[in-house]
Amino acid sequence: MSAARERLLDTATRLFYTEGVHTVGIDRIIAEAGIAKATFYRHFKTKEDLVVAYLQREYARQRDALESVPGEGFTTITTIFDTLRDISCGPGFRGCPFLNAAVEFPDPQHPVRRVVDEYRAWFRELMAEHLRAGGHPAPDDAARALLLTRDGVTISGGVGDSDTVRAGIRAALVHIA
Repeated sequence: MSAARERLLDTATRLFYTEGVHTVGIDRIIAEAGIAKATFYRHFKTKEDLVVAYLQREYARQRDALESVPGEGFTTITTIFDTLRDISCGPGFRGCPFLNAAVEFPDPQHPVRRVVDEYRAWFRELMAEHLRAGGHPAPDDAARALLLTRDGVTISGGVGDSDTVRAGIRAALVHIA
């Protein structure tokens, strides 16, 4: 990846996550990244292409982090949700980048929403794999409940409700073990 493309993605990631996709214009991203407009268009045809690249990079980052959690089964799920709790209750947390983007792009056929759907399907399947490894009797249903918990945790964390984050995770983990 070129240094200019990397700066564009870094800048877009920071601004999209903290302020929202639709509130941040291309000119601002270009200015803060310190690149020429022509350089932007050499790497991204549209702002939506940049949004998709931002989410794909975040998806890869989270996939790498969560798939590297050691172990399998319920212990790994607990570790993943403990980490999610810590991040969601930490400073600067503004919610889930995927859910935030989904709200701004309501058309389920939009490329941004397809990345969101791919991420959510991957997370659900990761949970199902660990549930199967732990011998859960209904891993697919439980994985959906864990995805819902994950969504609720990130929303509650995004609005600063740490107590609900902790309670939601405790309740979900009690029901899967």
